[in-house]
Amino acid sequence: MNEQKIHELWGHFHWLNVLAQQGSYTAAAARLGVSKAAVSQRMAELERLAGVALVQRTTRSVRLTEAGQRLVDDTRASFEHIAQCFAQVRDAAGAPRGLLRVTAPVAFARQQLVPRLPEFLRQYPEVRLELDMADRLSSLATEGFDLAIRHTAHPPDTHVAWTLCATRSVLAASRAYLRKHGMPESPGDLTQHNCLHYPRSQDTPAWTLEPLRSKAGTERVTVQVSGSLAANNSEALRDAALGGLGIALLPDFTAQASLLSGKLVQVLPDWKPVGGFAEQLYAIRPYSAHVPRAVTAFVAHLRAALAPGFAEGL
Repeated sequence: MNEQKIHELWGHFHWLNVLAQQGSYTAAAARLGVSKAAVSQRMAELERLAGVALVQRTTRSVRLTEAGQRLVDDTRASFEHIAQCFAQVRDAAGAPRGLLRVTAPVAFARQQLVPRLPEFLRQYPEVRLELDMADRLSSLATEGFDLAIRHTAHPPDTHVAWTLCATRSVLAASRAYLRKHGMPESPGDLTQHNCLHYPRSQDTPAWTLEPLRSKAGTERVTVQVSGSLAANNSEALRDAALGGLGIALLPDFTAQASLLSGKLVQVLPDWKPVGGFAEQLYAIRPYSAHVPRAVTAFVAHLRAALAPGFAEGL
């Protein structure tokens, strides 16, 4: 095979790697910015030149043959090294630039992240930001994200995690609900209320609280609660509480605006809910020797913007 043909094949090998990573022609085409037909044509040409099938096609996805997987395994490290070298050269050339792909939970992204993006993008006009708002836990490496915002107690050991800020959970209800049903005076009173909760399992929901200030005879208490609504989105729980439905357990970043405006009232303010939501927000990315300047600039921006936290003034 002549040298020109070998050079042409490098592009084919790269597309095969992307196809293996994405798992479908449609996703690979979107990642490469080309048509699905172009990817299919490249793979057919590569198979013709190799003289062996590399891809097994199905109606919904693709799988590599043994030969195709061997080719991907043998070339992946080379492409990753090339990408890393190019990123280092590009970053050294000046200000942060390029595409920054970020995934974040829906509620946090809508309430706290999106309002802070315009300032960042004005400061770094050569950065393009793609935001994926999803509550599912994405695989950063597989799906091509540069950064994930996570509300978690235990960031993965295989990733680099920057602490953005501390958070806490609060109990909140509308004034109308409390006028009708009364203000709980102790955690045990919650059993008499409609408690709006985030479903964690099929077990009976329970809230654990501990006193903010240690007093004689007070200690951590776990109360089994019940309510007419469970939702796996804190905005939905907040809005139900605003509608007077019951008492909601919320992360402070979801409750903040409604508490400060007086639309919601904090319930049992002398008690701290524990275990409902994590107490730290992190920016997470897979470990790599080189971190793009756009990533470090974005993390620095978020840390500065979120430094006061969300409980201040509550």
